[in-house]
Amino acid sequence: MIIYNVTTNIHESVHDEWLNWMQRTHIPAVLATGKFVSAHLVKVLVEEEMGGKTYSVQFWTDSREKLEKYYLEDAPILRQESQKLFGDKMLSFRTELEFISEHKTV
Repeated sequence: MIIYNVTTNIHESVHDEWLNWMQRTHIPAVLATGKFVSAHLVKVLVEEEMGGKTYSVQFWTDSREKLEKYYLEDAPILRQESQKLFGDKMLSFRTELEFISEHKTV
């Protein structure tokens, strides 16, 4: 599995609007592309010097090819929408992760 991780710091003035938009609009739109099997939204608990609140959303896909297809076909439009809505009130960076193993207590 490949995890497409997007970490975003969002300014307090648009925090509630952004969080609502992420949960009700953006994450469902990314999943609707058919290129991901699930998404997890988590809050980063470390306080940032620059202020705001930081979140990470992890989109899980079963192949690198699907992620590349997402970059080509869907990402530009979805990123443009978030820029239009929140502009300089948000700062995002993206990482790609490869799932190796899961370990649980018995």
